[in-house]
Amino acid sequence: MPAPTRITRPVVEPSKGQGIGLATVTVTGKTTLHQSRTRFLPVEFDRHGKATLKPDPLRPTSVQDFYKLRDECLRRGTLFEDPEFPADDSSLNVTRLTSRSSQFKWMRPRELNPGAVFSSDGFSRFDIQQGLLGDCWLLAAAANLTVHPVLFHRVVPDDNDGLDGNARYAGIFHFRFWRFGQWYDVVVDDRLPTLHGQLAYIKSSAKNEFWSALLEKAYAKLFGSYEALSGGTASEAMEDFTGGLTEGYEMKGAPKDLFERIEKGCANLAMFACSIEAGAGEMEQETAQGLVKGHAYSITKAQAVDIETPRVKGKIQLLRLRNPWGNENEWNGAWSDKSAEWGFIKEETKRAIGLTFEVDGEFWMSYPDFVKYFDRVEMCHLSPDCPIAQREGRFGWRQSSFEGEWVIGSTAGGCRNFLETFWHNPQYVIRLEDPDEDDDEQQCTLIVSLIQKNRRSKRNKGIACLTIGFALYRVEPSDLQQKPLPRDWFASHLSAAKSTFINLREVTCRFRLPPATYVIVPSTFDPNEEGEFMIRVFSECPSNLQENDSLIKLDSVPTVPDAKAMTPTKPSNDSTVTDAQRAAMERLFVEVAGEDAEVDWMELKLVLDRCFREDIAKAARGISQTYQTYAVPPQKDPSGNSDAASIRNEICGMWPMLQTFFRNLAGGDNRPALNGGTAAGIEADLMLSESATQTRADPSNPGFSKDACRAMVAMLDEDGSGKLGLSEFQKLLSEIARWKAVFKQYDQDQSGRINPFELRAALQSAGYSLNNHIINMLMHRYGSREGEIWFDDFVTCAVKIRTMFDAFRAKDLGNQNVARFTLEEWIAKTIYS
Repeated sequence: MPAPTRITRPVVEPSKGQGIGLATVTVTGKTTLHQSRTRFLPVEFDRHGKATLKPDPLRPTSVQDFYKLRDECLRRGTLFEDPEFPADDSSLNVTRLTSRSSQFKWMRPRELNPGAVFSSDGFSRFDIQQGLLGDCWLLAAAANLTVHPVLFHRVVPDDNDGLDGNARYAGIFHFRFWRFGQWYDVVVDDRLPTLHGQLAYIKSSAKNEFWSALLEKAYAKLFGSYEALSGGTASEAMEDFTGGLTEGYEMKGAPKDLFERIEKGCANLAMFACSIEAGAGEMEQETAQGLVKGHAYSITKAQAVDIETPRVKGKIQLLRLRNPWGNENEWNGAWSDKSAEWGFIKEETKRAIGLTFEVDGEFWMSYPDFVKYFDRVEMCHLSPDCPIAQREGRFGWRQSSFEGEWVIGSTAGGCRNFLETFWHNPQYVIRLEDPDEDDDEQQCTLIVSLIQKNRRSKRNKGIACLTIGFALYRVEPSDLQQKPLPRDWFASHLSAAKSTFINLREVTCRFRLPPATYVIVPSTFDPNEEGEFMIRVFSECPSNLQENDSLIKLDSVPTVPDAKAMTPTKPSNDSTVTDAQRAAMERLFVEVAGEDAEVDWMELKLVLDRCFREDIAKAARGISQTYQTYAVPPQKDPSGNSDAASIRNEICGMWPMLQTFFRNLAGGDNRPALNGGTAAGIEADLMLSESATQTRADPSNPGFSKDACRAMVAMLDEDGSGKLGLSEFQKLLSEIARWKAVFKQYDQDQSGRINPFELRAALQSAGYSLNNHIINMLMHRYGSREGEIWFDDFVTCAVKIRTMFDAFRAKDLGNQNVARFTLEEWIAKTIYS
């Protein structure tokens, strides 16, 4: 079976190793979303592109609302100064040019030009010129955006101030960007960085126009600083400006129908960017053909035109490109401005394609020359929910998407090379029922995009993008009876298609597949690498992406695990509590409960710490300093004695009996009773229990935490007294014995810990069927840094799940999987659990 292909960055020498193909790719840089400093208001658009801000009462009050801030400035008669993105070096973040940073001066447009306007004569791709910042990739995307006014005004709202001296000017502007499925409104003031009285960064070809400079500032704020925009890929900016999906092609090995794809994309108003690879020391170096290396160009038109020469008559494939510098740096080969080839084109054809010969950075070239001289092209397809698609109704794409995460020990299974854990990755089902209308081979076009979220915001901490990819498997309806598909299924099935694994923000692939049902498995290359992701699919035929995951339910008959197969099976032994065991528990209750005839959390802790002392001690040896549970010092009674000491004389003789109970109910345990139940042993046990309650953070003082014991009491405490009666105590011990049996089956090495990826199966064996989302949350809450689950945490986890199931079922009166709670009921149920 072919191993997944992995592409790494930065450039390294190709090497071989264990069947994994290593390749290289060059990227001009990355951007970083600076979430800790900026807070943005979500935006929704209707089918006409009209925006509505979405205030959220749960968001911080510091979220910036453009309209409220503008009204406040107008009321006070002041110009807005943005505290979230101040006019100082922190917003420039110039780490290597400190001497230059001192020369920057922040100025408002009217200070730079008394006749300043937001837009002088509409918005054009010729408005934008690059400054000192290496963000040509941003300019290429912005130039594309200006071609489509509806899309442009989604990003650049038309209610921004005109900057033309009106009385209602407040020095505040806002722009909107798409981030991982959600649009956000970004507010900025109009103070711009300048050098020697001129804009330092993006500027307009018209000296008094400032929309492009303010757009750049808003985008810089989105990512934390101007310097964060130095180097990037046009695909990221195109997606952030449209919410579309981008696919890229290398010219070496480009598909034969690439021009037709570009032409079809242009007809559907897709956005394009292309570039020439730059080697060491070649960045922005001009070639003999007038092209610039390491520079992002935009494609603004693709058309096959009729040509007639003395020797040839037919069609030629032409592309119109633009250099975002907007200057004389243009292609000088065939079909360049005023080249002889244009003499073979009819005048009406020239007018139809909008041919002009200006020193504006825009030029035409033939597709064969494009393939010869350019190295890469990126194509951003507009999503079906964008205003143009909804307005014109002629777009062929259907879109589905899901958000998910890879969690250590749960869903971070790694690629297909790691078969034992690969099946734990999230799985998504897509059904392709009808072939494309214009496909003679009756195939379906499918574009799959996998984006890792929020990764680059951690770049300043030395955390790079994960190496990510995905595989597609064709499945039959009978296969989908298993949710998710198990290990054995993947061991016997080959993938129908797959991506390369690469450490970039996004991996996108286009496939042509026969109509069928497929399962998509996104993953990191190596197991146990955590991260959030968004998966999107674009298809020409109707499709419906769904998660292939377990249903959440409580099984009426719990299972016991087949440890060898690691799948739950029906119980093979009778775990029913016998009359003798019930009598033993009653005797234990009488001895432990004392005069009040009830067991509180302290008394329960003493029992559990003693009975499971060996399990806890094993787990404690692996506990790191990050152990998350703490307890409080033992409470003193009025006489000055600790609770543990006050019941010391009441429970002598019950330890051997209790250990026998758990040994029998949990399926057998040949270990001897701890300390033999002697008086000296009991004294040692009690001293251990007493010291353990003082601190749970110290691994040398193991034991069930205060929170765990309180949660166990709360699970069965019907009257909210904080104590358990006899029947409740008996039920709890029976539950714990069952959880002990399950844990023991999965604790193969008797370490007191469950290995990663076994929590789902262990909980299912205990009777709880849960999906990836819940398992991920449980791993975050109860798992160690290595993804392991210790014994007492497993019991606490099981208690929490059982409590929530019981609370829900008590309110699901119609058995419709719907429960209704008043606010008081919900708080009471959740706060005491």
